[in-house]
Amino acid sequence: MKKTDAERIDRTAALAFFVREDLLALGKNADQIRRKLHPDNIVTFVVDRNINYTNICDSKCSFCAFYRTKDAEDAYILTREQIYEKIAELVAQGGTQLLMQGGLNPDLKIGYFEELFREIKKRFPAVQNHSLSPAEVTCIAANSSLTLDETLVRLKNAGLDSIPGGGAEILVDEVRTKISPKKIGWRQWGEVMLKAARLGMPTTATMMFGSSETAEDIVEHLFRIREIQDQGGSFTAFIPWTYQPGNTELGGITATGVDYLKVLALSRIVLDNIPNIQASWVTQGAKMASVALFFGANDLGGTMLEENVVAAAGCSFCMSQEEMITLIHGAGFRAAQRTTTYSIIREFPV
Repeated sequence: MKKTDAERIDRTAALAFFVREDLLALGKNADQIRRKLHPDNIVTFVVDRNINYTNICDSKCSFCAFYRTKDAEDAYILTREQIYEKIAELVAQGGTQLLMQGGLNPDLKIGYFEELFREIKKRFPAVQNHSLSPAEVTCIAANSSLTLDETLVRLKNAGLDSIPGGGAEILVDEVRTKISPKKIGWRQWGEVMLKAARLGMPTTATMMFGSSETAEDIVEHLFRIREIQDQGGSFTAFIPWTYQPGNTELGGITATGVDYLKVLALSRIVLDNIPNIQASWVTQGAKMASVALFFGANDLGGTMLEENVVAAAGCSFCMSQEEMITLIHGAGFRAAQRTTTYSIIREFPV
């Protein structure tokens, strides 16, 4: 996928394309790129579960409806047995990926995660532990008086297999200062991802848009992701999704479907060094996810037996594995279950 600088779209051209081109022109360009990268016409998904191990968070981001303060009546930290029970349910349904994310909880230090991850790996050795955002890793390091390198090595040795791209929001600090002033800056986010990549850990990248950013900020985010990947990143996929304003301090309105498809298409056009683009059915619903397959997406992400963060903002689309397969076939593609790192587990006949 490596291109010369002369062949790659630059920031100026990407911004002009994003702002001036109509939706269908962007979509056609992105679809052509998707077809070249994935000529087998396969659309993939992973059977996974999100487990939010705690909702206690000191970051208190204004766009988040999920977090609670430590003294809130509904604040919680799941017990280990609760976590193991949830993973057992995932395995019973053929699941292969565990995504554990929570708040930036100052009471949870490295030992908590080491003991938990070792036991998870012991009980469920076939499950990929794809957990903890860069902000969580940074928080664990600070709480435990460790460096990022020490923290990542210890987490990996305990059973952390890969790191999801949560907490990216928009990788422009002027935006981050407005919506999440207590969270790490974009450079720290990228630093965690590069350090994880050097340890041989796969990662993913995300973008939450529609809160308060400009078109220029969206373009800058994409190019910073591309540059992190150029520097040795291990991003297997990119997942853009729309800010959900319900029940949040920030408020506002939800980005339109047109906005979503334009950002998705631009992502496929700019990110020439990231093989997979995921459609966010969790925030867009099944119909828009189907359309997204013609705007650059080649993957539908996870079946998500459980999702709490987006649901807390009042967005609660659901899709079973069977519905996902039907959606893919209905759009004219071949459906396949994959691993976290995009190895095909099985294909489903039409």
